[in-house]
Amino acid sequence: MTATRRTWWRTGLGLVFTVLMLFPVYWMINVSFTRDQDMRKSPPYWFPVHGTLEGYRAVLEQQGPYLATSLVVGLGTVALTLVIAAPAAYSLAKLRPRGGGVLSFVLLIAQMIPGVIMAMGFYAIYLSTGVLNTVPGLIVADSTLAVPFAVLILTAFMSGIPEELMHAARVDGAGALRTFWSVVLPVSRNSVITVSLFTFLWAWSDFVFASTLDQGGGHQPITLGIYHYIGNNNQQWNAIMATAVVASIPATVLLVIAQRYVAAGVTAGAVKD
Repeated sequence: MTATRRTWWRTGLGLVFTVLMLFPVYWMINVSFTRDQDMRKSPPYWFPVHGTLEGYRAVLEQQGPYLATSLVVGLGTVALTLVIAAPAAYSLAKLRPRGGGVLSFVLLIAQMIPGVIMAMGFYAIYLSTGVLNTVPGLIVADSTLAVPFAVLILTAFMSGIPEELMHAARVDGAGALRTFWSVVLPVSRNSVITVSLFTFLWAWSDFVFASTLDQGGGHQPITLGIYHYIGNNNQQWNAIMATAVVASIPATVLLVIAQRYVAAGVTAGAVKD
């Protein structure tokens, strides 16, 4: 009986914390369906009693270009990050170049640099090279946050690939590049998916780089779309919340689809046989 009560107590506490964490999400969805004239009602409606789709119509009419730009930036950042991080991780894990330990430590330190400091540095460089307010410039900037993380995650996984598998590839005549492409990458699928997911989420939700490096560009991401929308329509909270709901859908779908791969990729390399 004591063990049963303890289990129910823990379950109840977990439910309470879950409700508290998810309440802002619920309230965002509730407000997105609430009419403008009901926003200041006291007490507020806990459910959209007189629901409206005006906020979502405004999203489709005004926020489409911002969403498209965020999608391009996110996918571009993922591609650039993998092109740089995967070969680097393979080199550190299997080729073991001289100074690899120092490089790994530098990558770890790089993750501690605040994004706003990096944004200021990029601003000065982009201003002199003419890359300011461009989508490629934003992709390069976003990838600088993802590459160190990606290299560390991929290195941890690739270090656990059996040496017998590498030796078999060399016996079959495969060089370092062919071994990387045909053996290491397919085996590292879980970690690659993990890195791709986190990279996309970082690029999708980035505001610091976007507001610093692309605020005056013709193609701006959804984070700036929400920011400008709040400034121009600060009374239409249903449209603002509808934009936030729509912007969170891609991240939610990706997390649900890639959940099992992320769990395997994050824990890869944590235990060594």
